[in-house]
Amino acid sequence: MADRTRASIEIGAPADAVMAVIADLRAYPEWTGEVKQAEILETDPATGRAVRVVLTIDGGALRDRQELAYTYDEDRAVRWSLVKGDMLRALEGGYTLTPSSDGAATTVEYTLAVDTKIPLLGLMKSKMEKVIIDRALAGLKKRVESLR
Repeated sequence: MADRTRASIEIGAPADAVMAVIADLRAYPEWTGEVKQAEILETDPATGRAVRVVLTIDGGALRDRQELAYTYDEDRAVRWSLVKGDMLRALEGGYTLTPSSDGAATTVEYTLAVDTKIPLLGLMKSKMEKVIIDRALAGLKKRVESLR
């Protein structure tokens, strides 16, 4: 699963505000479209952030129930990986946040690699990852900026 799809977007908010939305996994059904339910299984006692989550996904072609493990690098990055899923064999993703020089905006890079249990041609897999990333970044930008 070495191939990763990447994209980035600039959000008109400081990194801590962007990370607050990213880390609020319970609210994902309110703004992501594909996530229909988020069940927090475990949180980090020091930060209160979710570290083990079950997401119910309905993205049209991809419907899945995924248990994901999350790790955070303060307000700089978050990574997740698949613990188990119905349709996926593996999933690794992450957001990396880079504040602008004045801290008023943040560039968010989303990286994703997905391996389905049903074989997909490389082009189909890349297109699926790109759609997921583009929708997630647009939704994140809209959510963060609407809360400002």
